[in-house]
Amino acid sequence: MTKSDMDVPPKGGFSFDLCRRNDMLSKKGMNPPKYRKTGTTIVGLVFNDGVILGADTRATAGPTVCDKNCEKIHYIAPNIYCCGAGTAADTEAVTDMVSSQLQLHRYHTGRDSRVVTAMTLLKKHLFNYQGHVSAALVLGGVDVSGPHIHTIYPHGSVDTLPYATMGSGSLAAMSVFESGYKEGLTRDEGVKLVSDAILSGIFNDLGSGSNVDVCIITKGHKEYLRNHMTPNPMSFINPKGYTFSKKTEVLQSKITTLREQVEVIEGGDAMEDFGGGGGVVVVTGRSGVGWSVVMMISNNLLKIITVDGRPIHLFIIDTVSSLLSCWLLDMAIYDGKEDS
Repeated sequence: MTKSDMDVPPKGGFSFDLCRRNDMLSKKGMNPPKYRKTGTTIVGLVFNDGVILGADTRATAGPTVCDKNCEKIHYIAPNIYCCGAGTAADTEAVTDMVSSQLQLHRYHTGRDSRVVTAMTLLKKHLFNYQGHVSAALVLGGVDVSGPHIHTIYPHGSVDTLPYATMGSGSLAAMSVFESGYKEGLTRDEGVKLVSDAILSGIFNDLGSGSNVDVCIITKGHKEYLRNHMTPNPMSFINPKGYTFSKKTEVLQSKITTLREQVEVIEGGDAMEDFGGGGGVVVVTGRSGVGWSVVMMISNNLLKIITVDGRPIHLFIIDTVSSLLSCWLLDMAIYDGKEDS
C-alpha cells in the first residue's frame, strides 16, 4: 500500500466489516435481533382539487402485532405528506430528515416547497444506500404546478402515476383502484375509494389491519382524518371496566435480626489518667469482619468501648502539642475493667 493510499480519508456509508462474523454466528444458531417492520397497505390518488393519501395503522414484528394504531402518514411540508411502508424506524428517520431540509429551504427562499424537490431528496438518499434503508414511500402534495403522486422504492426508483399503492397489501388495494378510479373524482368519491382500497388490504393481508387513516391535501389546505374508519373494533368490552389490585405482591419475605456488635460504657474521669485536658481518642478494634474505628472528642470523659469482648488499642493524641505526640496503650478491656 502506497503512502498516497493511506492518506485518503475513509468514505461514508454503511460498513460491511462484520458480515462474515454475522454469517458465522447465524450458522451456529444465533438468531439476529428482529426489527419493527410495518406490513402495510398505503395508497394515494389524484382527484380534481388535490391528492388523497391513505394508510392502515398496524405495525408488526414478525408474526406479532406490536402496535395497533400507529401513524404511517408522515409530515413533509405544509403542502406535502408521505405514506411509509417497510421498517418503521427507516420511514420515520428518512421523512424527518427530508422535512428538516425542506424547512431550511423555505426559510432561505421564502417559497412553498415543491413536491418534486421532496421526491428528489428522498430518492437520492435511498439510492445511496442501495436498498439497505427499508423505506417504500408514497409521496403526495399540491404545489404551484398542481397535484402530484409519486412512489419511491427502497432502491431509489420512482414512478409518477395518478394513483399508486405500496406495501404488503398493495395488490388488493390496486384491484380496487383499477376497478373504481376515474378522472375528475370529487372529494367524497376520492375519500371513499381510498378507504375501500385500504379496507381491501386490511381484510386480505395479514400484515395490514386495524384502522384507516386518510389525508386530503388541496391548494392551501390540509385535512388529516385520523382513524377515519375503524373496521376492527374490540368484540367484547367489559361494561364495568377492568380493575387491578393496588397492593404490591410479595413473592418471598425473610427477616434477619441484627445483633449489637459494639457496646459503649461511660467511665468517670478517665482522661485525667492520661494527663488531663482535652484530647482526641481514636479507638480501633478487630471485629468479626475487619477493623472498626471510632473517633471521639472529650474533655474529662473517656468512653470505653468493647468490640465483641476482644482486645482493643487506644491511641491518645494530645491536642496541646499540636497532635505531634502519640502514645500507644495496649489494653484488654472486658466488662469495663482493665486487665493490664
